[in-house]
Amino acid sequence: MIYDIIVVGGGIAGLMAAIEAKKSNNKVAVITKGNLFKSNSSLASGGINAVLDSSNEEEIQSHIKDTIKACFGLENKNAISYMCNKAPNIIEKLVEYGVEFDKNEDGSIAQRSFGGGSSKRTCYVGDKTGSAIMQVLIKKAKTLGVTFLVNNFVMNLTTLNNRVSGVVVLRKFDSSVMVYPSKSVILAGGGYAGLYRGFSTNAQDYSGDMQAIALRAGLNLKDMEFVQFHPTGMIKTNYLVSEAARGECGYLVNNENERFVDELDTRSVVSLAISKQIESGRKVFVDLRHLTLEHIEAKLPSLYKTAFMQAGIDISKELLPVKPVAHYSMGGIESDMTKAKLKGLFVCGECAVSGVHGANRLGGNSLLDGAVFGELAGINALKFSKSKEYLPIDYNIVAKDQKMVDWIFDKESSKNFNSMRISMGKTMFDLAGIHRSEESLTKAFDYLKYLRRETATLHCIDKSRQNNVELSSILELKNALEVSETVVLSALKRQESRGAHNRDDFADENLKLRKSILINEPKKGYFKVWYEDNKFMLILQKIFTN
Repeated sequence: MIYDIIVVGGGIAGLMAAIEAKKSNNKVAVITKGNLFKSNSSLASGGINAVLDSSNEEEIQSHIKDTIKACFGLENKNAISYMCNKAPNIIEKLVEYGVEFDKNEDGSIAQRSFGGGSSKRTCYVGDKTGSAIMQVLIKKAKTLGVTFLVNNFVMNLTTLNNRVSGVVVLRKFDSSVMVYPSKSVILAGGGYAGLYRGFSTNAQDYSGDMQAIALRAGLNLKDMEFVQFHPTGMIKTNYLVSEAARGECGYLVNNENERFVDELDTRSVVSLAISKQIESGRKVFVDLRHLTLEHIEAKLPSLYKTAFMQAGIDISKELLPVKPVAHYSMGGIESDMTKAKLKGLFVCGECAVSGVHGANRLGGNSLLDGAVFGELAGINALKFSKSKEYLPIDYNIVAKDQKMVDWIFDKESSKNFNSMRISMGKTMFDLAGIHRSEESLTKAFDYLKYLRRETATLHCIDKSRQNNVELSSILELKNALEVSETVVLSALKRQESRGAHNRDDFADENLKLRKSILINEPKKGYFKVWYEDNKFMLILQKIFTN
């Protein structure tokens, strides 16, 4: 099957893009790796930022200023201005589609405080905002006639003459490699915080597939060192204790009942403060005991139920123990207002860098980013597809991917890919997590290099090609290790502390380094790392030799 536009990813960015791109006379498909309802967008519970009155220039400027402040000097002011000015229209559109935001007594949309915000501008649906939005967008896309190709693992892009021509996928149910020709492609498949497996709010399959695909297509990644750690994940399960808990006047206290940080400061500040408490031997809790049960059940119903089910804790009476966990990746594929350097390719959402988050992210801006730039990506992809014909497919790419799949099936394996993945996650958290140094990053790099070599020996123990979970897990691990190395190398390059990137050996910001880092992989195993305004390569790091 061929399509005018293919969208990779079924979160808020991908669905907004598909809805905007779909017209009565074209074919649009959304490709997802798994279940539509398990995207990170569905787990984004706190809310979506917007000034609701588009004529209130003062408040919109306040939103812009708060967003710029959270970027720690790496902002794209044009993109931020576009996003914040577009926000009122986006909320109107979501309401039109059927999203039922919580209301005030007068019927207006209710808004709560969120970390880093100078005023109440976060719209919400209890503490399940992302899930509520996703359900509405899936229904809207299906009503318009968007095709959903679920359980398809995207392996690579096909290109010709610096233009995208299609998408190569692994069809999970029978392990066959297929190609879908398309006039334009939108990558909206999420970020890479799942690299920190065991220490992340993300599902384990959010491990950088889009970024790995971009590297193999010759594109640059940007700001890969910036990974945001959410201050409050549940100790045992990593379940995200939404910022809504603090937005509804919850406290952060240690085991001496001390409030040690402004609960609504930016996430990097709060995460680092909690990390220091834990490192000093203290425990940290979310304290909601001063709120009424009625208030908790009305504003935080999901947290109330989940805390009891997962930890046996009644948050109206007991403290809830928490820890920082990897939550959101500010880095991703380099883009210019959704346009990638490969013609016909557009990128949006967490997999892309639009410049609206910089070195950190303002709470409540992730869903807004996905919605705004997803919509724009759909507009741009539609415009591009209208003026173009289909390109021939380079089947050498398809054949190469088929050969890899056959290789993974044909040999025997003595390695456990799941153990390798868990080990990678722990290494990333311990050595390239909240705290970083040249010593820790070098150790992480050496171990990742070793693991990446070992993936060449991984094969499926189960040789059945029907719904083989080992195969896609091995492919994910290969991608994850490739992307992990870009995070570590970028973090090594940035010899300062900025936003979510904390170097223990460079504690302060360096004004000379108020610029982004780009990284690409000109040849498998060789990474080129440089500051954005430099014309020549600054680092050429040999990882391994084929």
